[in-house]
Amino acid sequence: MVTKDELIKVNNLKKYYKHGEIKALDGVDNTIRKGEVVVIIGPSGSGKSTFLRSLNLLEEPTEGSIIFNGVDITKKKYKDESGNTVKLNIDRHRQKMGMVFQHFNLFPHKTILENMTLAPVKVKKTDKDEAEKKARRLLKRVGLEDRADSYPIQLSGGQKQRVAIVRALMMDPEVMLFDEPTSALDPEMVGEVLAVIRELAVSGMTMVIVTHEMGFAREVGNRIIFMADGKIVEEGTPTEIFQNPKSERLKDFLKKVL
Repeated sequence: MVTKDELIKVNNLKKYYKHGEIKALDGVDNTIRKGEVVVIIGPSGSGKSTFLRSLNLLEEPTEGSIIFNGVDITKKKYKDESGNTVKLNIDRHRQKMGMVFQHFNLFPHKTILENMTLAPVKVKKTDKDEAEKKARRLLKRVGLEDRADSYPIQLSGGQKQRVAIVRALMMDPEVMLFDEPTSALDPEMVGEVLAVIRELAVSGMTMVIVTHEMGFAREVGNRIIFMADGKIVEEGTPTEIFQNPKSERLKDFLKKVL
């Protein structure tokens, strides 16, 4: 049963490699609600990024279900609201999930404006002039309105990541997925990217963020998920996780990172 405020519901999600020898995800259950900012923390190899990438099927689960907007996107077919059997179009669902990676994945031969308008014009058939107006508005929002005609090579790492975020917003996603968005940046550039994500959180955007920035996780997350060994070990509010951890595994992790 999926309620109206449930955007993504994950049931018994598993991802195995080498015929089950490596269990990247080992029976994960969770629900992400509209307007929620969920931050996933944990040691390297805990399954954080695999879980995040599974949400839009960049990782194909071995087992389990991912129900997005009432549709199980792990199935090739589903029933629509009229009861008709419909073939799943995963690309259509992915359009509603903005994804920001560690590395910026900008096209080096295209300007920032071209990078931002390419998908809306080609995929959503947005009018080019309208797409460019929207792109310039979003660039202004992140302080990069003067870089519209620049090429990626002319931007710093922090600027490229800010562009990657607003490029994802060009598709009007219902949820934003961030996979370690600051890990490839020099320390002095981290703050400017976190500021953009912080502003998105205030605006009510649903977000799932994998990060190793504990201070940021504590500040911006409504709910913190701690993963280890492919499982969710503990979850709760930032206060519960950081000030009153229950499991020994989480206590040990926090001793090392705080």
